[in-house]
Amino acid sequence: MRHWLHRGRLLQRERKITTNHKIVRGFTLIELMVSLAILASLAAALLPMTEFMARRHQEQELRDGLREIRTAIDAYKQAADDGAIEKMLDASGYPANLEVLQTGVANKENVNGGKRVFLRRLPRDPMCNCPDTPAAETWQLRSYDSAFDSPQSGEDVFDITSTNTEEGLNGIPYNQW
Repeated sequence: MRHWLHRGRLLQRERKITTNHKIVRGFTLIELMVSLAILASLAAALLPMTEFMARRHQEQELRDGLREIRTAIDAYKQAADDGAIEKMLDASGYPANLEVLQTGVANKENVNGGKRVFLRRLPRDPMCNCPDTPAAETWQLRSYDSAFDSPQSGEDVFDITSTNTEEGLNGIPYNQW
């Protein structure tokens, strides 16, 4: 109990001293400048790391999108070869465009006449800086008849690549993934 009272008296004395001498507690200008300099150097060190992480995230989305669409193209080709969907005699068996994978085609195995859908949604090319373009137009298409070294679109879709020619973090241009 004495300690508390004694402590209370000390606080009262400190208040009197501060009011008499006008001592103001707070940070000095130098302390604020040093703190700001430390924060600025930390922010400058973290900025390249955040840009790197954002680019890495975009590259992962590109890998996932390529894998998803290529798997759907392969499933379409397999279904055409197996006779599960309609295939023209002179056709390669690959889809005519990317929208067919999402909208679906007539399923010959279904007696009720249902559609066989290969993609729920068509992913966009994350490296394409074209927000107003439909997802199917963000990819570069390669037809079955085109050469490997110079992909050209044609009557069907054999493969897809990104339209972006920049180098990825692995040193390979995005349009060669």
